[in-house]
Amino acid sequence: MKRILAIYGSPRKKGTTSLLLSSAVRGAREAGAEVEEVFLKDLKMSPCLEIYACKKTGRCIIEDDFQALQDKLEACDALMLSSPIFFYTVSSHAKIFMDRCQALWAKKYLIDRAPFGIRQPARKALFLCAGATSGGKLFDGVLLTVKYFLDTLDMEQWKNLLFRGLESPEDLDKKPECLDEAYLSGAELARAP
Repeated sequence: MKRILAIYGSPRKKGTTSLLLSSAVRGAREAGAEVEEVFLKDLKMSPCLEIYACKKTGRCIIEDDFQALQDKLEACDALMLSSPIFFYTVSSHAKIFMDRCQALWAKKYLIDRAPFGIRQPARKALFLCAGATSGGKLFDGVLLTVKYFLDTLDMEQWKNLLFRGLESPEDLDKKPECLDEAYLSGAELARAP
């Protein structure tokens, strides 16, 4: 059974991207995956403080909820991550989480000495994102952020579900196809090799 970690990056548990990720989680579970859900908003997690102790061990020495989350990241077979657009990138909750993964970057490139530029992703990730505007570059920044974050985790940026014109959960009532697409993608990730 595939073990999927679903990480909610929205500050609102019933916000648009949370509802989209919940739909993907339901699809994955109904396709047979075991899914653990984590709401970053509920965790006590400091931003990265650039202490650099992680360069020696691959673990962050800041004692908070990140250590348990790092263990879950390393153990999962696939990842689902959601975030609303905040100034053309992920939410502050998601960004703090990503920045704390500097410890995993240090482990991969400084301790294990993986060669730069050679990607061999062993796992897949589904990214779900929504933004209120319809600007042409709305997702450019966030996609770069997610790409390099997933590289650190040896994960393929398997699928991005990017939804424009969604600001509030009520917007999903007008666009139920967004929830359907999230559900189907969750099921597809559960079955993906």
